[in-house]
Amino acid sequence: MGARYEYYYLRDSKEGATEEAKLTGKPIAEATFGKDLRQGFVYRRAYWNTSGSVANDAGIDEIWSRYEAQMEPVRSSLNVATGNSFSEWQIPREADAKWPAAAREAHAGWWRLRRERQAEMDASIARNADVEYLYDQPIPAKGVVRVAGPFTVESLSPHRVLPLGEDPYLAQMLEAGDGADAEPEPKQDAAQPTDFAAVVYENLLASGVQNTKKGETLKFDWLKPRVSRSGLVPFEGQYLERGEVRRAGICIGPEYDTVGYDLVQRAVKEARNAFFDALIICGFAFAPEVDDTRLDFPITVLKARMNQDLRMGDKLKATGAGNLFVVFGEPDIKLHQRDDGMVQVEIRGMDIFDPTTGQVRSSRPVSDINAALAADPELTADQFSDIRNDVAAWFIDDDYDEESFFVRQAYFVGNSPYEGLKRALKAEIDETAWEEMNSTISRPFSKPESGRICVKVINHFGDEVQKVFVV
Repeated sequence: MGARYEYYYLRDSKEGATEEAKLTGKPIAEATFGKDLRQGFVYRRAYWNTSGSVANDAGIDEIWSRYEAQMEPVRSSLNVATGNSFSEWQIPREADAKWPAAAREAHAGWWRLRRERQAEMDASIARNADVEYLYDQPIPAKGVVRVAGPFTVESLSPHRVLPLGEDPYLAQMLEAGDGADAEPEPKQDAAQPTDFAAVVYENLLASGVQNTKKGETLKFDWLKPRVSRSGLVPFEGQYLERGEVRRAGICIGPEYDTVGYDLVQRAVKEARNAFFDALIICGFAFAPEVDDTRLDFPITVLKARMNQDLRMGDKLKATGAGNLFVVFGEPDIKLHQRDDGMVQVEIRGMDIFDPTTGQVRSSRPVSDINAALAADPELTADQFSDIRNDVAAWFIDDDYDEESFFVRQAYFVGNSPYEGLKRALKAEIDETAWEEMNSTISRPFSKPESGRICVKVINHFGDEVQKVFVV
């Protein structure tokens, strides 16, 4: 938000048409401008002058005739004042110091007209030359600063996957005979992981699982494949928690889908039957209903969000560097029903799991931390963390349709970008507006027609968690 960008003239705008007219020398066309970005910008261009384009340029003759009517009387005055008979090509560049003042004035006036004539002729040649647009060089508008575009959130959505018998497109394809003679794919051996699972296995063993805090990383002593009848828990590993040996099952979510509640429930059942101390579920994204179920499971369930770099496959070297598997805490969110019928959302903090101790640490605003410490002398500051260290931003979709998340309200809990933006723009910004966005309490909004709202919380690594509420 503190970055500064150029703003370019749109071709489909009045300002762009004015700039285009300057380049072409043609009048502005009468039109209704809609500022359509698809029509492009006003671009710089390269001119290719040829002898043919110069010879066929009728504007050169018009310019020559017009200036000849002005320059010829001045040349005659110069000849009379100096007693010479200069032709146009004989007039010297510099005036003779011995000439009278009238001769020097006529000399300066003639050369001024000569330069103006040449400039107009060059411009005419350029306008009628072959043009090549330089699409990588749009012309920036002077005095206009582009701060940033609209807020967008790119993420995997909790897709609804149709069962095999309910997919109409697949049924049509099978009826048409596509794939009828194809060889069935061999069934994957539960003990042999897929290529994607192998990439996850190698990097998980090398980097472990982090929780965004330096030094709080779950490192595996060993990690190995296991026989899994369902294929949901293909790996198991051993790690230390407070000096005690713990066993964990590893569940790997789909490569191109979100981790749903049904998958988690079945994986937990298998992990419990295998007597694991914990289940680590690795996924690129988790459905909102999964985030409400962590405390209801009989064993510790950690949802490790995988970095998109893992999609690089074998091109990603398992060095242990980078935040490839991050346990993002559960947000503590409260809805406030106001007397006027409006609704407000408050993010009270985060519950951050420390994989090295197995404890959950509360992340709260500074005011709440001080109040809790004052109310209970047995609490220590180590049990809390400033919410600004754990949450970078949080967004609200106040009319959630259970399919697409739209950012209707955006808030930034961390350090305010006001100072950085102020330096970038070299201007004063409405600080009150920024303070309203740097908040843990939302603006009031009406109850949604859908009856649901969704809150998305994002940490400083870009990991996200979203929760759905019925209003």
